[in-house]
Amino acid sequence: MESSDWIKFKQELNSRFRQFALDIIKLIQTLPINNEGKVIGYQLLKSGTSEYANFRAALRARSKAEYISKLSIVVEEADETELWLELLIESGTNNSEHCKKLHAESLELLKIVSHLRKKQKNDI
Repeated sequence: MESSDWIKFKQELNSRFRQFALDIIKLIQTLPINNEGKVIGYQLLKSGTSEYANFRAALRARSKAEYISKLSIVVEEADETELWLELLIESGTNNSEHCKKLHAESLELLKIVSHLRKKQKNDI
């Protein structure tokens, strides 16, 4: 991938993570105010917004090792986010189309970042 294509790809991915974090915040606002909604909502809010924060940090990494380390955090947070979304859907706490679309986006972002991390590790 050429340098300009790589920069554009990272910008687009950063925008997707930003939108995903905003969509997670909006989803949390719709959860029921019961124990399940509060606990899952809190965990989902932390992991879903952390993906964006750590991806931004990866883009500003000072070394390849730091970049891989930050991507690894994004992978962990993305995996956790996918888990909480899955639990929301399968428990019936929120199985709306919006939640299902967020779950699909979560899986896609997880696959992309996992692939990026693997590619960077293989290039070392």
